[in-house]
Amino acid sequence: MIRTEGLCKRFGEKVALDQVDLTVAAGTVHGLLGPNGAGKTTVVRILTTLLRPDAGHASVAGFDAVTAAGQVRAHIGLVGQHTAVDEALSARQNLELFGRLYHLSAGAARTRAGDLLARFALADAGRKPVSQFSGGMRRRLDLAASLILRPRVLFLDEPTAGLDPRGRNEVWESVRALVREGTTVLLTTQYLDEADQLAGAVSVIDHGRVIAEGSPAALKSRLGGDRLDVVLHDAAELPAAVAVLARVAGAEPETDPDNRRLSTPVTDPLTALADAVHALREADLTVEDIGLRRPTLDEVFLHLTGDRKEEVPA
Repeated sequence: MIRTEGLCKRFGEKVALDQVDLTVAAGTVHGLLGPNGAGKTTVVRILTTLLRPDAGHASVAGFDAVTAAGQVRAHIGLVGQHTAVDEALSARQNLELFGRLYHLSAGAARTRAGDLLARFALADAGRKPVSQFSGGMRRRLDLAASLILRPRVLFLDEPTAGLDPRGRNEVWESVRALVREGTTVLLTTQYLDEADQLAGAVSVIDHGRVIAEGSPAALKSRLGGDRLDVVLHDAAELPAAVAVLARVAGAEPETDPDNRRLSTPVTDPLTALADAVHALREADLTVEDIGLRRPTLDEVFLHLTGDRKEEVPA
């Protein structure tokens, strides 16, 4: 449903995109991850016909994003980082306004607004001004507005930025419902758990290039299997605990002194856990928490891109 081949874009001396290849299957959520300035938003702007590439090819729903921009726009919806609804209007008035801007008749716009309010559980609040809505309700209204013309492809650019956990969950459930009905979603996000929750496939982009892609599970497997995590009561005991875990797991553990945490990959999780508990007790080390876990997308992200501190958004 979305395909790019050799996509390139420069802004003066800055290379924003360098030979980006991307394929998104129909009816799926594809996550686009990367540090600020990596090129994620530039990809979205090209695919939504807001920006022309310097080289390469991009198509959406079978239409070229440059030579058939009008057809592309007729098949897509876009939800940006900031809500695009008018807070002085009610939810219904916003949706009817968007419908009229999309050249629907007044009657068709009213009908479509009613359908979307019901679909996103906003019918009871449909006549309230948006200024009275919670963050999650505003984002759901934003999603509804992007679906006026029933787009086949939806672009979500950090759709839950700034929302509390309840608001994020509301948006996530709305996205899942859209995908169940066949909508294709390209999602850019700074929240790694969001990609883990929603995306069936992920592309990691850094310095304008795709450096890794695959399912979240496949990307996590790059860091190995299960990990043993230990949190100590006293940071002064970290060196002794490092020696204990290195002996038990056969590998030097990673340490986080600020949180008194140690972490190491293990091949036989249950045996390693039992041995670690016994060895730490024998060494008279006080443990606040110990357990097994899978690698997270955050760890994969940092492993692939590094811990970049200073970025310029792109």
